[in-house]
Amino acid sequence: MFTPLLLLAACGAGTLASPVVAPRVACTRAQLQDATAEYIAALSAGSPKIASLATGTVPYQENDVAMDISKGVLSQGIKIDFNRSIYDTTQCASYTEIVATTKHAYVIGTRLAFNADLKIVKIESVVCDDGDWLFNASGSLTYNKKEVWDVIPESKRNTREVLKAAGDAYIDAWGDKSIKPPFASPCARLEGGSYLSGNCLLNFPPPFNVTNRRYTIDEELGAVDIFHNFPFLDSAIPRDPGTQTNNFMRVEDGKIKYIHENTVCAKKGCKK
Repeated sequence: MFTPLLLLAACGAGTLASPVVAPRVACTRAQLQDATAEYIAALSAGSPKIASLATGTVPYQENDVAMDISKGVLSQGIKIDFNRSIYDTTQCASYTEIVATTKHAYVIGTRLAFNADLKIVKIESVVCDDGDWLFNASGSLTYNKKEVWDVIPESKRNTREVLKAAGDAYIDAWGDKSIKPPFASPCARLEGGSYLSGNCLLNFPPPFNVTNRRYTIDEELGAVDIFHNFPFLDSAIPRDPGTQTNNFMRVEDGKIKYIHENTVCAKKGCKK
């Protein structure tokens, strides 16, 4: 089975990962920080009226399902106990991990995509709560607080190509034992609310293809997040496209130090 982490993805040999596409516009880190803060405030307030939201209908997804933004978690009002964001100034996107342990316990991962005017043009969230894979918001909160995700000195930062390659290698190795991901020693994985420190390697029987990868990469924090689908965990969901999940990784000196995985279950605990 799995081991601790906040979101799984996997990929067999020969699978082509989606490329990181450079945007036609540039955005600054400060701009992304401000707009992402608006999203976090809206989530806390229970209001989908985000100032940076583009006009018209903005695609909004929870757990890979398109829905009305006014009827999702943004309308509930969540007491946020912890949040961590990364900012991709190349693609004009951000990723935020959110943990709530009271009122209604959640672990949420949200990717925001922006246009040339720094308006949000797409919101994708992996929303995990009771019954999802290894869900334990209190455990997620405890271990998140213990990890160190400081800004990496400029002279020691990896390129976005190195960060992406590390993330892809972790996922690709699931279905291909010949691939050796660059793990730090130790490497720690937070999966749901479970934590494993030591060896982060996972392997599954092939064929194992991870599809629909969407990347958010932050060189300053040495982070890469990959939204994707997991092929076989939940019997209630077809193998293709698979279960909605994502892997959020911290990379230092080219090596994966932390992995967070959150995976959605159609049936409680993803049981058959």
